[in-house]
Amino acid sequence: MRLVVTAFVALLSLAACGQSPVRYASAPVPSGDRIGISVSQLEVREVSLPSYASSEEIWRETETGGLEADSATLWADDPSRGVTMELSRHLAAVTGARVAAEPWPFEDLPQARLVVRVDEMVAGRDNRFRLSGQYFVARLSAGQDRSGAFSVSAPFAPDAGAPAIAAARATAVRDLARLIADRGF
Repeated sequence: MRLVVTAFVALLSLAACGQSPVRYASAPVPSGDRIGISVSQLEVREVSLPSYASSEEIWRETETGGLEADSATLWADDPSRGVTMELSRHLAAVTGARVAAEPWPFEDLPQARLVVRVDEMVAGRDNRFRLSGQYFVARLSAGQDRSGAFSVSAPFAPDAGAPAIAAARATAVRDLARLIADRGF
């Protein structure tokens, strides 16, 4: 019995010595100049990500084109929620509209709803953080629905690690918000 207790204590000691993963938040980036849109209230649905990108791990493209993650480097927030909140903040800043992520928190209803479906969100082997997919703007009041494809990217320093990837993601999401504001309304 003493041997079992000793082994258990040794195992707990080893587990305590392991390093905890480090979490990285996307650094704030300026939203840029104003872009006028035709609605004053916009709801942003939760951004849909591919299965690999919706996990906490930060994914990188390998030299062979495969994708791999390091369990020691994680996003600070759930990736879908994080991208949704970043996109909402940039759209509000860029357009001056009342923008909120779902569920819509205000008494009066939004005039339009934005749906974003991402098919690629990865730190590429070309040292660019890539974000691509489709966006859909559904008008809930008068106006025409719009949709389009997007592909945005931002550079990162290859030797700067996860903080540089997080900064590049922030820039790519900002650029996506500007693209949607410019083309989606």
